Amino acid sequence: MKQLLLIALLFAPVVHAEAKKPNILFIFTDDHALKSLSAYGGPLAKIAPTPHLDRIAKEGMLFEHCLVSNSICAPSRAVVLTGKYSHLNGQLTNKGSFDGSQQTAPKLLRKAGYQTAIVGKWHLKSTPTGFDHFEVLKGQGQYYNPMLITNGRSVNHTGYTTDIITDQALKWLKQRDTKNPFFLMCQHKAPHGRWEPALRHLNTFEEIKIPEPPTLFDYYSGRSAASANHKMGIAEDIGPSRLMFRYSSKFTPEQFKIFDGHFRPRNEAFEKLNLQGRDRTRWNYQRYIKNYLRCVKAVDENVGRMLKFLDDSGLAKHTVVIYSSDQGFWLGEHGWFDKRWMYEESLHTPLLVRWPGVTKPGSTSDALVSNLDFAETFLDIARTETPKDMQGRSLKPLLSGKTPADWRKTHYYHYYEAGGHGVPIHYGVTDGHFKLIRFPDEKLNTWEFFDLKTDPMEMKSRYGDSEYTQPITKLKKELDRLRKQYKVKE
Repeated sequence: MKQLLLIALLFAPVVHAEAKKPNILFIFTDDHALKSLSAYGGPLAKIAPTPHLDRIAKEGMLFEHCLVSNSICAPSRAVVLTGKYSHLNGQLTNKGSFDGSQQTAPKLLRKAGYQTAIVGKWHLKSTPTGFDHFEVLKGQGQYYNPMLITNGRSVNHTGYTTDIITDQALKWLKQRDTKNPFFLMCQHKAPHGRWEPALRHLNTFEEIKIPEPPTLFDYYSGRSAASANHKMGIAEDIGPSRLMFRYSSKFTPEQFKIFDGHFRPRNEAFEKLNLQGRDRTRWNYQRYIKNYLRCVKAVDENVGRMLKFLDDSGLAKHTVVIYSSDQGFWLGEHGWFDKRWMYEESLHTPLLVRWPGVTKPGSTSDALVSNLDFAETFLDIARTETPKDMQGRSLKPLLSGKTPADWRKTHYYHYYEAGGHGVPIHYGVTDGHFKLIRFPDEKLNTWEFFDLKTDPMEMKSRYGDSEYTQPITKLKKELDRLRKQYKVKE
């Protein structure tokens, strides 16, 4: 009897070690374009490298086609929390307030024994629920000296917001109860506009001319009237606040002296030039893209701080690190900034995942995945049952190097915030080769169809072309099927 008891005691710790659930660190940014993350390549990779973000890809998996369901801030965040499309979670636009009483992944993880926290940008108006700890910006927040609503209390901070969000996230990690696994959502304001760089980065890229995208001067011929009615042009719509002729943050006197001391003389020199037409657009582009990339640089540095903490604390091997953004963004393509459209640059968002011992370092996936899958993935990583009413699928098989035979071949998109930056309501479907978009507004009442293989920049809609009759018909049927599958009634 004593021998049997001794054997049981010897093997008990092994069983508990196997049962230990991994920590989950979810780092989330706002409006991060793939082309500004060097792991994805492109002309900006050498000019503005992101080595710490690239490290996640090198030590884990890079997803080449992570598509959002609704390319705008609050709705995307609601999808991440709920694993449901906007029409079911209720967050159709940025204007409403998120219903925090509903089922969310953090609530389910908390119930499963995880310590849950969110630090940074919330942007859902309601009070965060399902978290043991929250420190969130009010609304968009500002780039300098933010106020963080901390478990219901307003706390003012002095410094650069990207740094402070990381400071507070690290503080929570150091003070948490180490007996239980954690789920931390570290969510940055950056690189959302208006792009105010950290003081240490004001001169970064100063002597460099950033390559212009080939479609910077796009006159929107060959497509429907939808894109031509935009109000997100770098030439005419970007405005003085986004170009640092006016500042958005409330600076300390010391900060203002340095910040204004950088931009004011450059602004005065520009005004003396009195640039017009294409010359003015080119100047606007350089000012915009450099400040955007400077904000990305601060994000990358702070991701590095988070990774270093995991290394130094011995947590790295037990922690799944996930990096993504609420949507993509326009970096001058088609003459635009902002997002919203189902076109490629705003439809795609970065997704990098490092899972030691599970995900092969340096691997990639070309599967069609979505922010709709994030909640299910969190739960699957935590070995917690996924509710049947969630609409995405766990990425765990892909992270293990196995793509299920029945993995989705098409993706459904639906944008609801009519008029924002001149973008109408639209919905559509893509299989990665072809894309079909429906603009139901009675003034437009039109379709667009693109062949992404021959026209990756989406310069010409082929809707109505006889040579594409078959794929158009096929995608229309698929669009109907997906709308029924996802219970879309609008």
